Amino acid sequence: MSSWALVLPVALVLAGCGSGGPAAGGSKEVTVFAAASLTGTFTELGKVFEAAHPGASVRFNFGSSATLAQQIVQGAPADVFAAASPATMKTVTDASLAGSPATFVRNKLQIAVPADDPAHIDELKDLTDPKVKVALCAEQVPCGAAAAKALDAAGLQVKPVTLEQDVKATLTKVELGEVDAALVYKTDVIASAGKVRGIAFPEADQAVNDYPIATITEAPAGDAARRFVDLVLSQQGKDVLTKAGFEAP
Repeated sequence: MSSWALVLPVALVLAGCGSGGPAAGGSKEVTVFAAASLTGTFTELGKVFEAAHPGASVRFNFGSSATLAQQIVQGAPADVFAAASPATMKTVTDASLAGSPATFVRNKLQIAVPADDPAHIDELKDLTDPKVKVALCAEQVPCGAAAAKALDAAGLQVKPVTLEQDVKATLTKVELGEVDAALVYKTDVIASAGKVRGIAFPEADQAVNDYPIATITEAPAGDAARRFVDLVLSQQGKDVLTKAGFEAP
């Protein structure tokens, strides 16, 4: 196990392996650093990839895109980076550590509230009520930057009771009833499977996040890394992603 596996702050999810030989070229294992909001879809695509390339395995590091980008720049071993914003991808490409990124999906914010909506949230301006406990992502991460952009577009100021480091942590605050509302991605509301209710709001259209993906320049997995990216960009990949609520770019 590498030293990075011991210090990464987010969990590494190891997908199961198929049988037979791996994709030609490079390591049998593809290490994918991906935005937290891609957890469900990429885990599914990892299983699809392994089935199509017997003997290969996909290991995921899910978390804040900003944190993942910094880890890559600092030398964390990765083959593929899938970010929740062009700005976080730029951190890696500016360091000449990734090839040309391709935008594969877009994502939009919703207001997430508990299923019983105790604070009776109906629209974005309801979040400005000081009695309403709101969770937001920190501004340096894509979901936080999008939230700030949407609130600016609405001319509103919200004082959150907590700022979280990724969208999954932000959503968890709602699921546990620790806050009355949060601004998270539509896909995360869908993935909650009824634990929270999503409320669409018009300003979300002005804060849509493009998701880029790229192979790391010196990817140990070589051809296997490129083939995983090809799967994400394929029609099969698009079908998995759009089913989860992502939008085509």
